[in-house]
Amino acid sequence: MTQEVNIPLTDLRRSQPRFSGFEAGHRACLGCGEALAARLVTESAGPDVMYANATGCLEVFTTAWPDSAWRVPWMHSLFANAAAIGAGMEAAMKAQGKSTRVIAMGGDGGTFDIGFQALSGMLERGHNVLYVCFDNEAYMNTGIQRSSSTPHAAATTTSPAGRESMGKRHMKKDIVSIVAAHHIPYAATASVAYPSDIHKKVRRALAIDGPTFLHIHTPCPLGWGHDGALTIEIARLAVQTGLFPVIELERGGVAGAMPIRKLRPVTDYLGLQSRFRHLFADSSRAKEELEHLQALADHNIELYGLRGEEKIDALDSEGADTVRRGGMRWA
Repeated sequence: MTQEVNIPLTDLRRSQPRFSGFEAGHRACLGCGEALAARLVTESAGPDVMYANATGCLEVFTTAWPDSAWRVPWMHSLFANAAAIGAGMEAAMKAQGKSTRVIAMGGDGGTFDIGFQALSGMLERGHNVLYVCFDNEAYMNTGIQRSSSTPHAAATTTSPAGRESMGKRHMKKDIVSIVAAHHIPYAATASVAYPSDIHKKVRRALAIDGPTFLHIHTPCPLGWGHDGALTIEIARLAVQTGLFPVIELERGGVAGAMPIRKLRPVTDYLGLQSRFRHLFADSSRAKEELEHLQALADHNIELYGLRGEEKIDALDSEGADTVRRGGMRWA
């Protein structure tokens, strides 16, 4: 007669080693959100994956010759063509009858700006590639210049704050909506503050036949001006204020959104970063910009139905963090 042994789920998870396609010992800054996101993506994807990586922070801090932090097939592309390289890799695997999946990766500069043409072409042609954008909201590797992903009113070296300017004048490009307009099977946003959500979305994307897209918000202590120990807190606040909605889209339509249990004012998020410190000056212009950013967050909350207060009664016996809407946890 066999004796049944009950092993707690948490102990079982600890005893199962995760696949590690991205090693420690690279040259990222302390608290780098992009390094964490890259590790989570490779853990989720497993060993049978090839990567195309655009020029940028991730490429530079992981592959300083003669070292490499990658334990998977990895190819460095130009700044502008990671999606095109990924499409070629996918076509080669298909021609050889192999099932190895392809992930193309780029930062916001290599995705929103310089690499957008190649990305759009890859999506339009229907290549079976997952494209992951690690969004740290500026060209961090070359000196913290603004990109089209840089938020409104953020200070960078090319959108400085001063007497004549309150930081970047333009709005952050809504890349996920633009990508979804290609009518691809799946597009989503995610944050390094929610690792299990990243794991789920990477696996879901790789299980789909056709082009998929994942936009991961990755704080940069150097460019954003915050202590490296605050990376996760700041990433979580971006979600909890509504400034970075965590959503899923299928064939261009919203399929799910992470509801916010307790909404936070945008000042909680902005106040921790030196790139927004000019917004806390005693001036009417600073007050106006803060109101503008709060209005942007409020618009996102209403657009995607992120208010979670009325759903508190739906909590199950395990607590708020296990309750889901559209397959995603509470923020």
